[in-house]
Amino acid sequence: CGGKLVRVPLRPTGDGTLAKNWKLDREEFEAAFNDRTKLLITTTPHNPVGKIFTTEELEYIGSVCEKHNVIIVSDEVYERVLFDNNKHVRVASLPGMWDRTITVGSAGKTFSVTGWKVGWALGPAPLIEQIQHITSCTTFTAPTLLQEAVAGAFEHEARVAHTEDAYFKWLPAKLQENCQKLADAFSSIGCQPVWPDGGYFMLVDTAPMGWDFTAENTGRCYDVDCVKWLTREFKLATIPISVFYGDENRHLSAKYIRVCCAKSDATIDRACQIVRSLKKC
Repeated sequence: CGGKLVRVPLRPTGDGTLAKNWKLDREEFEAAFNDRTKLLITTTPHNPVGKIFTTEELEYIGSVCEKHNVIIVSDEVYERVLFDNNKHVRVASLPGMWDRTITVGSAGKTFSVTGWKVGWALGPAPLIEQIQHITSCTTFTAPTLLQEAVAGAFEHEARVAHTEDAYFKWLPAKLQENCQKLADAFSSIGCQPVWPDGGYFMLVDTAPMGWDFTAENTGRCYDVDCVKWLTREFKLATIPISVFYGDENRHLSAKYIRVCCAKSDATIDRACQIVRSLKKC
């Protein structure tokens, strides 16, 4: 037994320098469904693009899933990291969606402790029961002490909500500040950042730099060669986004790389210095 994975990518439309303008091709999306389709996995805020799906977009996705009686797994681990006063909409909160949606959350992303590997799944009892069967054969359980720490963090946030002490207020503001620093640095050398609606990451289009790695004859995608070069020669670690695509859509990764904004001030400042030095390359 086993499933067949069918990928439907986001594509930049209009001003592709804004994550909100990366959209599903609705004809392509609907063509991916048939009478054997069982499950849709989606994410908002999106990784790696940083797009937050609007209510209208999510209602459309939900309507297609409802038409084909498809379960939705909605990865919403970056729900607390929203920029520019954007609003997060839970797929499960939309009319008719609760009974067919599993919402995935992450303490690692919510409280910036990614090494803890503590998360949760929310949904109707029949679906959660099936997840319990799976986890008992995979992760089995999370460390009790870390679960207790996460519970305490949520309790603290509930007490200080809407005050200056709220971590959920500080975190998105800080990451937006970091993203702006990195965006300014890449823009200064001619690269084109894709401004995210939220999340930990930002895409950067390196095409204007004219970097060419074909002479290395590695057989890899451009972005893989690019990030290896940046790491090896400049100690600047980034991520190739071609790894997020299947073979049929990998060309869409073009010359984009992904940078992380969830770093210390010292790391962000050093990264910006390195980026600005690339103008001489």
